[in-house]
Amino acid sequence: MGETARPSLNRDHVLEGAVALADEIGIEALTIRKLATALGTKPMTIYHYVSSKEEIVNGMVERVYSEIEKPSTEGDWLAALRQRCVSARGALNRHRWAAPLMESRTAPGPENLSHHDAVIACLRRGGLSWQMTAHAYAMLDAFIYGFALQEASLPSQAEGEFVEVARDIAADFDAEAYPHLVAFTVEHVFQPGYDFSDTFEFGLDLILETLGASAQAG
Repeated sequence: MGETARPSLNRDHVLEGAVALADEIGIEALTIRKLATALGTKPMTIYHYVSSKEEIVNGMVERVYSEIEKPSTEGDWLAALRQRCVSARGALNRHRWAAPLMESRTAPGPENLSHHDAVIACLRRGGLSWQMTAHAYAMLDAFIYGFALQEASLPSQAEGEFVEVARDIAADFDAEAYPHLVAFTVEHVFQPGYDFSDTFEFGLDLILETLGASAQAG
């Protein structure tokens, strides 16, 4: 029997492979040659479907946007906005290379544009003025992207692993020179159940509470 034929390559397969490879090695290390190798083809074949690495990155960002839940057009607007933000944080956790690229596209695609349109519609549905809509959108995304970048730079968040790494780092802390840092680490970070990611929803709810109050105040 002959070898099983590979599925025919197309643009979607190229972008899917690029996202998977970037998840593994990071966006900076991603090259057309490495992508071709991962897809079992040649670099020139890749160029048949995408003209440049920039076009690939644009398409990769589009795929990340497609994973983020758009705010519902019905029901409580703050709840819909919260779900969108939680979904965005989840997508950025799955694709840790993506946060710096999400708002940098000079040729945004339909997923990107429809997502922004839906978020703006949700903020306006809450009764926010155009100025407050601008403030709210910028503030929410600064928090989401900033948190995602911080999480991506931390040691592994696997259960127990982060604390073990923190213990190794903290072992060299001088308790007399840094008493508050040492106390915080011992009394909070090293305690059972500590999870840095819990801070995300705490901070998100603070922002949403403020937006809700602003909407009610008119």
